[in-house]
Amino acid sequence: MRIHRSGTWLPVLISVLFVCPSAQSENWPRFRGSDGNASSPAAKVPVEWSAEKNVRWKTEIAGHGSSSPVVFDGHIYLTSFTGYGLDPDNPGDKSDLTLHVLCFHEEDGKLLWDKSFPAAAAEQEASRRVVDHGYATGTPVCDELGVYAYFGVSGLVALDHNGSLLWKAPTGEKTAGFGSAASPILFQNLVIMNASIESGAVIAFDRKTGSEAWRIDDVKRSWTTPLIAKSSDGRDELIISCENQVRGFNPATGEALWTCEGILDYVVPCVVAHDGIAYVLGGRKNQAMAIRLGGSGDVTETHRVWDTNIGANVTSPVYHEGFLYWISDRGIANCLDASNGESVYRERVDTKERVYASTVLAGGQMFLTTRENGVFVVAPGKEYKVLHHNVISGDDSLYNATPAVAKDCLLFRTNRFLYCIGEAPWCRSPSQTWKTFRWPGASFGSIFPQHLWFDPGIWNALWIWRKVDRSGWRITAGLR
Repeated sequence: MRIHRSGTWLPVLISVLFVCPSAQSENWPRFRGSDGNASSPAAKVPVEWSAEKNVRWKTEIAGHGSSSPVVFDGHIYLTSFTGYGLDPDNPGDKSDLTLHVLCFHEEDGKLLWDKSFPAAAAEQEASRRVVDHGYATGTPVCDELGVYAYFGVSGLVALDHNGSLLWKAPTGEKTAGFGSAASPILFQNLVIMNASIESGAVIAFDRKTGSEAWRIDDVKRSWTTPLIAKSSDGRDELIISCENQVRGFNPATGEALWTCEGILDYVVPCVVAHDGIAYVLGGRKNQAMAIRLGGSGDVTETHRVWDTNIGANVTSPVYHEGFLYWISDRGIANCLDASNGESVYRERVDTKERVYASTVLAGGQMFLTTRENGVFVVAPGKEYKVLHHNVISGDDSLYNATPAVAKDCLLFRTNRFLYCIGEAPWCRSPSQTWKTFRWPGASFGSIFPQHLWFDPGIWNALWIWRKVDRSGWRITAGLR
């Protein structure tokens, strides 16, 4: 901590005890947020950062991974892998492959525990394609009981919040392409897992015991995470996008509700939903469609609102005020009118690599994460407008993971670090009164000068001390 006065930096140790009222976002307990739509419009997150600015903390991660961080009750959970496949030119011995569930303290990024598991023998060999994604691709999901993490052919594991194993369940031993990708989701007492690649099924497990509750078979070539959304009449529907079909089920029982002609290829992007409409992307030739929920049987002719040949092969969209936004894996920023599927704009983003992370909306802005060229902050609307381009120097590892949003912070994961991007952790409102401190018998000048620049590395706040009475001082502050 440093205090600047008259051009000189003086080391000062200050103990400040106060509570600042600030907006507290909800938990971000699963991939793409609590409802799966990757949107937190009320979050007050920074739109500009660098290695020197608005990085509240960063923590080195053991190993690599493409999974996203999730947040639950002050803890951040993440998966990674070590021991094998970190270097495509020298992958090592597959028997050394180790899978990790990591838990960090949300406020300072301190590692609280690391639970590791040996990988199954059925894991793929470390080809360049597999190493590109890695062996920790599924994002965990959390509840009051604990955290559930998926590692493809190595199974689904449930841990309590102290890292103790509750149960482990296999889902199949098949592999294809770059390996696993789907993430678990929760509904009532169930953990629901799309194991299309591992066994051609979507499987529901009891949260407490890990016993199988129901199974949906014949789910073809689907790497996507399912979505649960409500129809206009309030019915819960489990939506699964797979090759050639989009299918709706009762999430409590696995009972089939409806089918619709879908993406004419394998599927990776997640479905998003708004006001009883599901929006579906996918396919190497790119497709997108809108399906009204609440149907029965084959709803292709009755409930498919529109379809178009614009879309994405890997990345998922967000819905915001009547539009769909996403950056495709080919590095094209897209805006689509959600009412009719018409393209509003398509603009190339400054990136040379394919893009794997999906767009997130936070604080009314879009965050487009590239693999090798940082994050582009884009304003919503009918015109493509880049507000900021943020790169953290000193970390040239890849961004494969979709960011999370929690407590007015963005959480980014690279192959080296977990970052918390946020403004001063106390308060960002100008002239916000925080606390009255009293030093009986002390004069103002003997304690602190009247105007102080407070700069703990990156937060840049102006502190002003004013006399309240003969025995106390009031602190006010605002960002400079």
